[in-house]
Amino acid sequence: MHDKPFSPSSERNREPILAILRDAFSDRQRVLEIGSGTGQHAVHFAGALPHLSWQTSDRVENHDGIQAWLADAALPNTLPPLTLDVNQTRWPRARFDAVFTANTLHIMGWEEVQTLFRRLPEVLEDEACLAVYGPFNYGGKFTSDSNAAFDLRLKGDDPRRGIRDFEAVDALARGIGFALAADHQMPANNRCLVWHRTTP
Repeated sequence: MHDKPFSPSSERNREPILAILRDAFSDRQRVLEIGSGTGQHAVHFAGALPHLSWQTSDRVENHDGIQAWLADAALPNTLPPLTLDVNQTRWPRARFDAVFTANTLHIMGWEEVQTLFRRLPEVLEDEACLAVYGPFNYGGKFTSDSNAAFDLRLKGDDPRRGIRDFEAVDALARGIGFALAADHQMPANNRCLVWHRTTP
């Protein structure tokens, strides 16, 4: 255990997120996790949802940590991480009927968030589900003092970072054919947003 990366927040939020994914991904088969981070979410969700094939992905510098978690869990339904940076020329060629990403949109710059949504159709089946976890603003306002302080820390690390406006992200999702299905309030002033796309 000591040689695997560990995220306390991933440990804390995994059960509330799993409760959402049990429903949102109940009829899914192949999930692409964008930004698998330490790999903790992948093994927890894949272990609890054995009907899913869970494809991890992240920048190459995080692959060793993800691989360590996958190897230790030895689950039959987790796949080695794909190299995925939203700005890379080639995205994976595989297709998925679901995408999950947690705590990524506020780490990316806004232009990268736009690129992410623009390129999602390259890896998604026509009828797909998208689940995004993290903090969001509503009506251009922070939902808590702690989120406002978190946003200041993010921008202190990189001015391009910051908590995203729900309305702007929802517009990006609608722009690629998704309709909001659920907006779940989560612990620690986070949200879990679920969109569905149907065949045009």
